[in-house]
Amino acid sequence: MANSNLGLFFVFALLGIVELEASHHVYKHLQTFQSSSSSANQPYRTGYHFQPPKNWINDPNGVMIYKGLYHFFYQYNPKGAVWGNIVWAHSTSEDLVNWTPHEPAIYPSQPSDINGCWSGSATILSSGKPAMLYTGIDSQNRQVQNLAIPKNLSNPYLTEWVKSAKNPLMQPTAQNHINASSFRDPTTAWLGPNKEWRVIIGSKVNRQGLAILYKSKNFVNWYQSKTPLHSADNTGMWECPDFFPVLLHGQNGVDTSLNGPNVKHVLKVSFDDTKHDCYTIGSYDNVEDIYTPDEGSVEGDSGLRYDYGKYYASKTFFDNVQNRRILTSWINESSSAADDIKKGWSGVHAIPRKIWLDEFGKQLVQWPVVEIEKLRANHVSLANKLLEGGSVIEVPGVTATQADVEVSFEIKDFEKAEVLEPSWTNPQLLCTRMGASVKGSLGPFGLLVLASEGLKERTAVFFRIFKGHNKYVVLMCSDQSRSSLNQDNDMTTYGAFLDVDIRHHKLSLRSLIDHSIVESFGGGGKVCITSRVYPTLAINEAAHLYAFNNGNQSIKILELNAWSMKTAKIN
Repeated sequence: MANSNLGLFFVFALLGIVELEASHHVYKHLQTFQSSSSSANQPYRTGYHFQPPKNWINDPNGVMIYKGLYHFFYQYNPKGAVWGNIVWAHSTSEDLVNWTPHEPAIYPSQPSDINGCWSGSATILSSGKPAMLYTGIDSQNRQVQNLAIPKNLSNPYLTEWVKSAKNPLMQPTAQNHINASSFRDPTTAWLGPNKEWRVIIGSKVNRQGLAILYKSKNFVNWYQSKTPLHSADNTGMWECPDFFPVLLHGQNGVDTSLNGPNVKHVLKVSFDDTKHDCYTIGSYDNVEDIYTPDEGSVEGDSGLRYDYGKYYASKTFFDNVQNRRILTSWINESSSAADDIKKGWSGVHAIPRKIWLDEFGKQLVQWPVVEIEKLRANHVSLANKLLEGGSVIEVPGVTATQADVEVSFEIKDFEKAEVLEPSWTNPQLLCTRMGASVKGSLGPFGLLVLASEGLKERTAVFFRIFKGHNKYVVLMCSDQSRSSLNQDNDMTTYGAFLDVDIRHHKLSLRSLIDHSIVESFGGGGKVCITSRVYPTLAINEAAHLYAFNNGNQSIKILELNAWSMKTAKIN
């Protein structure tokens, strides 16, 4: 698209005097936020998870709070339900639940992004003004890094953005030995002790994943650090890196630039090879600009993950109003591309999650933001209900396709748990081999969601208890193998080991059910598993919700609370 002739010159306080071009036309001819088909014809559209009315979405981009509004920028194809023609769509919210769409914020218009505007991040500068770094595909098909800032800072909706005339600010050259096709997704920037900004870009050299570090005094002129912030062998391309501090104690979040004795740092990368978001916890030397994972951290796909299901390209931001760090992510489809085109859309975003470091400093804990609870209605509860072996009980009175369920279990006969064989180290394979229909001793027990009458279709979210070496081991699974009679869907079973001492703590599960999404949180958010399912029978009013126990030993439901969820205002 041709540049505007407005000849705008913008003075941006902390950036110094920076010449910017007003190349950002209103993109009305690409905006397609129109009414979607009725829910009867679209049984898989979500009621309270974020998605536009139609077309493709993927990664969350710059996410931030500005003048009391949450701003959500995300990758969007305004022309269809498959990937391509990507622009930065933009919505705002007062509560992270209800969203108002705006015109796309960033779209191809400069030589530095003419072949695509890919993922990036928002940084709130010291003056309180936002700046956006993003990856563009230039006229030579190289991945380069660009800057955009709001045109009118007094407008809380930030509906127009302008790009720096100095774009690209960071680019691959023969001198810096960067792979031009593997150089993308700048993080939120942070300030070092010398008041220089730092940002990392995901990259790779052969199979070595890299977080390339750049520095700048004015957010415009960037230079590459001599060494990456971190790297790891045999991990492949690092997409969508995220780097941020977490407090050693408590659930509050902190500003991205904070460092010191009371914090640890988290480095999250999205592995392009496996499409998993994995992270390590460690220490950041902000003088040498080196991140070192804690001893015992596993780097690679078998390490810690935010979510063990469909969850990718995640990004966090610091909510300085509520003093919390919030995690957002893309949930891709499990349906075929042909089905996506038929239904006219693809991709949704997860419910925003508050995240913090667990009490032992070994992993992150995640929980849906509290604002989502204002959608709860029609409360149903059960207490001290015995689930005998082989039993299934229905949870009545809630809308089973759009619900929030919390349940806690009591287990007594631990000695009757099955022995965990030493070779059973892969929880996903174990969940696949020992799904909900495979009877055990202590488990499987949990919830059957989006289930049809007679259980021809059901998604099972459950636990199994094993006797390990000097401890009891909890396996959490989301079994999609019978989620749909449509065999064209991906019906992978997901699983993870849950680090909880069940002899001294209750075993809890929460599932957010939304037509084709099941987001589940085990042990208060120590394990999260997101599933995408597309039942053919268990849709609309024909869907049911059950608690079940397919183990030999009885399990007690200490407490079960379920709510129908009202529909959020998203479009």
